Amino acid sequence: MNEKIYKTMTRCGAGNVALGIVILVSGISAGVLMIISGTKLLKRKTEITF
Repeated sequence: MNEKIYKTMTRCGAGNVALGIVILVSGISAGVLMIISGTKLLKRKTEITF
């Protein structure tokens, strides 16, 4: 009985770590893309007309 609980907790822990890494990487990449697009907008600020 205790061995089943231990295996289940191990799987859940490993899944949580993997999910955390995926979320961290996607957040960093989204932040970098936003910074790049923002700098492009600032460079072309004079060309924008309303």
